Amino acid sequence: MSELHKFIFDGLPVRGAIVRLTDAWQEILQRRAGNSETGAYPEAVATLLGEMSAAGVLMQSNIKFNGSLVFQIMGDGPVKLAVAEVQSDLGLRATASLVGQANYPLKDLHAPLANLVNAHGVGRCAVTLDPKDRQPGQQPYQGVVSLNDFNGGRFERLSDALQFYMQQSEQLDTVLVLAANDQVAAGLMLQRMPVKGEANLAAATESGDAEHDAQGLNEEYNRIATLASSLKQEELLTLDVETILRRLFWEEDLLRFELQADEKPPRFACTCSRERVGSMLVSLGAQEVESVIAERGQIEVGCDFCGQQYHFDPIDAAGLFTDAKIQPPSSGVVQ
Repeated sequence: MSELHKFIFDGLPVRGAIVRLTDAWQEILQRRAGNSETGAYPEAVATLLGEMSAAGVLMQSNIKFNGSLVFQIMGDGPVKLAVAEVQSDLGLRATASLVGQANYPLKDLHAPLANLVNAHGVGRCAVTLDPKDRQPGQQPYQGVVSLNDFNGGRFERLSDALQFYMQQSEQLDTVLVLAANDQVAAGLMLQRMPVKGEANLAAATESGDAEHDAQGLNEEYNRIATLASSLKQEELLTLDVETILRRLFWEEDLLRFELQADEKPPRFACTCSRERVGSMLVSLGAQEVESVIAERGQIEVGCDFCGQQYHFDPIDAAGLFTDAKIQPPSSGVVQ
């Protein structure tokens, strides 16, 4: 089962989280691979999307937000757009739009971000917070940064781009280690948090303690950040959470947060379903459905997001119009 663990360092303004997506990540890959039109993601694309999924869960877990966090990267490479969407209850889904469906013969698979998305330096990274129950006039919050550093160099790793985003958009020093294969998508994130309000900082400045306090906190954070950065991708993918935390922070006073009764672990969740597709077909009308059946022998509808395909043979289609329980939806679009 997929898992998320959150922790803090006692007495220090540093928080952390580690996520391992197993069943949730495998469901994402299987739905795409089972789509007869698209086929499976190329390996480099799957790796990138897995890292995005892990990062999306880590970001959502650190905010108290009733709505969806949508993490996007877009550019002019073979991958036009990649999206990981995580709900407040950690239900997640992910997708990527490719230029064609070929398995691209990329050689530099250690740097999928630059090769796949940011081919000519125009790529962007965006994080959108979309409230579940919007108030009148309320708009989603969105932060957007370039996939290039201050010198115009292209980020080679997704973790580097996200650390840049956190610093520029959220003013949070962040360390990220991300990894993914065909079984696991995982991530470790550490962030330094502010410990004093403006009034306290002003008082400390007057007493001459602010500079000393800031220096001490910087040294502590830098030490912990160095430990976190030493984690290798292979270790993140193969070791269990307990082993990782013990190896990295065995000398630290680590405080773990237990999963609460009303909290759920990360899991796959797409809004598509056979019932919704059936309702959409009913809204088209019996004549239109019969016409497609006569032409193709069956109806096949695929979810544009997760890739799941739903098939309706003549008996299935006829049953849609004799089942009084299915009502036409307000929209004919399955998202």
